[in-house]
Amino acid sequence: MAPLNILAHTATTALGAGLAAQRQGLRARRSGLRPNDFGDEPLPCWIGRVAGLEEVTLPPDLAGFSCRNNQLAWLALQQDDVLAALQQVRERHGASRVAVVMGTSTSSIGATEEAYARLEADADGNLHFPPDMLRPRIHTPHSLGDFVQAATGLGGPCVTVATACSSSAKVFAQAARLINAGLADAALVGGVDTLCGSVLYGFNSLQLVAPTPCQPFDARRVGLSLGEAGGYAVLERVGAGPATPLQLRGYGESSDAHHMSAPHPEGLGARLAMQAALQRAGIDAAELGYLNLHGTSTPANDSIEAAAVAALFPPSLHASSTKGWTGHTLGAAGIVESVFALLALSDGVLPGTLNSEIPDPACGPQIRFANAQAEIDYAMNNSFGFGGNNCALVFGKAG
Repeated sequence: MAPLNILAHTATTALGAGLAAQRQGLRARRSGLRPNDFGDEPLPCWIGRVAGLEEVTLPPDLAGFSCRNNQLAWLALQQDDVLAALQQVRERHGASRVAVVMGTSTSSIGATEEAYARLEADADGNLHFPPDMLRPRIHTPHSLGDFVQAATGLGGPCVTVATACSSSAKVFAQAARLINAGLADAALVGGVDTLCGSVLYGFNSLQLVAPTPCQPFDARRVGLSLGEAGGYAVLERVGAGPATPLQLRGYGESSDAHHMSAPHPEGLGARLAMQAALQRAGIDAAELGYLNLHGTSTPANDSIEAAAVAALFPPSLHASSTKGWTGHTLGAAGIVESVFALLALSDGVLPGTLNSEIPDPACGPQIRFANAQAEIDYAMNNSFGFGGNNCALVFGKAG
């Protein structure tokens, strides 16, 4: 594929707002996980909660979008010169030529939960949402994309991708196709998901939530830790503006069609997605310097993903899961972990796997627990979602 320049990128997680907070947390091996304090009756587990999110206030003209998810979307949008980069591409191409492609798993369902919890009865006994929750725009899966387009004033194609935990990885592929097809010259891509009852109790009902901080690829792992996050990247066709040091070089997608919530037992779809991303990037597996794994810390996911990685890559590859820092941020995992891959490219800091100490014998030598320092030219991010939908992205240095 033709590379796309990355003009700006950012992430806001339990580690803090913006790239500086992510860098500091990764380098210091400081986890953002904490005992669950979310909801009226918190589940006994650990979560990655964004501090201070409840105090974020949207501007008056966007007040109709107010909810936890869009508050996080707004907070993340203010970081790391994303708005300045958007202004540049607007000036070059016009607002109508800049697409908005957002990924989310649950969107603003937390607000809908609140509306149902506060149902009011009228004089005839009919139940309805309270007046302050009569805002249809937040009670749809497209709430995030609608909000971000309104907040930025962009007028190009606006798409919400909701493919569970691969959502905000697939936004890069969707944007690349829009730009390649001539439907846009640049794109704002990203993803946001926040904690809510549906997330916490839903994953708990699947018996996937660990009572202690998650331990990806550790022989003792028992489940995941959930988190919330938001992030963005601004993409532009190479040659349409000034050169940038980092680029999207390839993407690969696949669909297992194997099971609603379990991965393919041989990791077939994961392997196909990684192979396609390498092929689009025009590189060999041995050229990859860092791979950010999906690595949820569930027994099935980690061993299957590790086997797929071992079948493709040499033992020298540094591969790790960063979910011990942030928790599994669901529909935001793709953008957050893409940002971590970009930090590995720009900073040379290859994250290890936090909280993990005892390697699972089923996992290959590519799985690393300790941080490393190395100059690399290419980094990959894996994001795999329920239903067996998979996405792998390759990022590289320009040149």
